[in-house]
Amino acid sequence: MKNAYQALKKIIDEAQQIVVFTGAGISVPSGIPDFRSDEGIYQHNSDSKYSPEEIVSNSFFKAHPEEFYKFYKEKMCYPNAQANAVHKYFADLEKKGKNVIVITQNIDGLHQSAGNKTVYELHGNIHHNFCTKCERFFGLDYVLNATGAPHCDKCGALVKPDVVLYEEPLNPDIINRTISAIMTCDVLLVVGTSLKVYPAAGFLRYFKGRYLVVINKESTSFDNMCDLVLNEDVIQVIDNLKT
Repeated sequence: MKNAYQALKKIIDEAQQIVVFTGAGISVPSGIPDFRSDEGIYQHNSDSKYSPEEIVSNSFFKAHPEEFYKFYKEKMCYPNAQANAVHKYFADLEKKGKNVIVITQNIDGLHQSAGNKTVYELHGNIHHNFCTKCERFFGLDYVLNATGAPHCDKCGALVKPDVVLYEEPLNPDIINRTISAIMTCDVLLVVGTSLKVYPAAGFLRYFKGRYLVVINKESTSFDNMCDLVLNEDVIQVIDNLKT
């Protein structure tokens, strides 16, 4: 694998514009489970008669907010999670002068806490919450400290996380920025994602640059389109890039 690490380092060193497209696998080393693996979020909900996919839908949120928030607080919010070596590596690239745009399917905010300035969050952010009536903003602590489903302290309406639930569309402005970034970059690094979630995964088809690279433990349906594929732990790859 030494040659693969050297090839990746050369690609990154010579890149003019890098887009880093990330998924749940990049945050697993920070203690946040992914969704679909054997230890993922979707495998551990035996105490409910509803499947996790049902619970994180917009219709379920509206019909059963207490049940939604029970699952959401226990399984999807990790307020103590810290940016790991992979998040920090891409933030450091930016600090060193590289033009880096992060596009993430994650909702944990760890790219920003690591230091990346331009982050397009396809599925929202757990740290942003709003009143469904008056649109008042609330931070994550307000949601976590509420008993059951949180309600607005001004008008009393239900508070909703600013995350994209099943049955909801992606933000059109974020879609446009994502497509533009992917179309104009010369290097697209796909990190820690199985590329099974659409429409997010479909955005890769807009790439017209020089190098498409996938770094993911498992193979993906896009691997045959790539210039370089590393089916390895993301931390291991980054550690080898630093040596």
